[in-house]
Amino acid sequence: MKKIYGLLAVLLLCLALVSCATPEDSSNAAYSLSREGYTLDKVVILSRHNIRSPLSGEGSTLGGITPHSWHKWSSGTSMLSVRGGSLEVQMGQYFRRWLEAQSLITPNYMPAGDVRIYSNSKQRTIATARFFSAGLFPVADVPVEYHMDFDLMDPVFTPQLTFVSDAYNDAVCAQVEQLFSEDITSLDSAYRLIEDVIDFDKSPAFLSGSAEELTTTDFNLVLKLNEEPAVTGSLKTACQISDALVLQYFEEPDVRKAGFGKKLSLSQWEEISRVKDVYGDVLFTAPLVAVNVAHPLLSELLGEMKNSSRIISFLCGHDSNVGSVLAALDVEPYSLENTIEKKTPIGCKVVFSRWKASSGQAFWSADLVYQSSEQLRGNEILDLDNPPQVYTLHFQGLEESAPGLYREDIFLKRFENAISAYHEMLKQYL
Repeated sequence: MKKIYGLLAVLLLCLALVSCATPEDSSNAAYSLSREGYTLDKVVILSRHNIRSPLSGEGSTLGGITPHSWHKWSSGTSMLSVRGGSLEVQMGQYFRRWLEAQSLITPNYMPAGDVRIYSNSKQRTIATARFFSAGLFPVADVPVEYHMDFDLMDPVFTPQLTFVSDAYNDAVCAQVEQLFSEDITSLDSAYRLIEDVIDFDKSPAFLSGSAEELTTTDFNLVLKLNEEPAVTGSLKTACQISDALVLQYFEEPDVRKAGFGKKLSLSQWEEISRVKDVYGDVLFTAPLVAVNVAHPLLSELLGEMKNSSRIISFLCGHDSNVGSVLAALDVEPYSLENTIEKKTPIGCKVVFSRWKASSGQAFWSADLVYQSSEQLRGNEILDLDNPPQVYTLHFQGLEESAPGLYREDIFLKRFENAISAYHEMLKQYL
């Protein structure tokens, strides 16, 4: 009997140690946005839109590159799907519950000029913002602000190069080569997997000779003024296929059907999705590119963070916006858990939160909030007992005053430095 009690004591001690683990002890996988001992003062959220249909429709590369029929989408090409709208309401509902628990808003809160919902002018971002707002403020009609004609890109959210020169382009190409050449080369196995899943060798495009096998050796970076960075070659084609397969994985209840009849493991779905991650990194996260394409959005975010009359700001854009902003701010490298998308998952939010200590001193935190792949596939209800995934971001060269908290002056200075880096880049490469 004493032996049994001894074993129970050891077990209870182990459980106590696990319960006391810090975020670092669990690969930084937190499940709360809250900071104990601090009072929430405001939040500024940068969101990626939720699940959409593929960017390419009938008659595109996707149509001829496989003998199979793609998922029948509930929305038009590139538009938010019905599932995407439902998932975004769930995310808004979660944030409502969290903000009420933090006493930043009261139940059935009615904003009075202290909330801003701002979206890019594309259908998928406007719709995402509306669904999020419906979940966050179910009894209030908060307008979604957008500045361009419907379905056109707003310059604030367009990850375009507003400055190029021969010297700048050469420097960017060298930087991309240094940072990502190994990542590109490592995609060979992912290319073979994608070709197998879609039965590429039986597709009309391959049989007609209009499409060739994917290769890691035909990569070419294209940099043009007032355009988004682009690539030609297999990486572009593979990203289109990867994107469509991942979206099909989230939308199709039958996971085997999502893989065109192939029984794919979770690690294989992650390998397929990795193509998108590398593509996004290559195009938008090299430092010289990030400070260029993220410049207007960084300024917009900083303006919201400094706006004393606002308590909630929600800005809705794209994965390129999230990736370039985090790169320009020099966020430490990360790989997310419980999702096949490791960098900027569909519907993810970067949550910048301002906290007050009992002394009155202000601090900021930055967390990446996203629905797990299972939450997306299951269209799960989110609440404080079943929250989305939360990953605390850390910034290279910034000292934390407490876990995940940065003194306000040094945190805002990081934004100011990232904005100033754009002007320094102009001087250097003119």
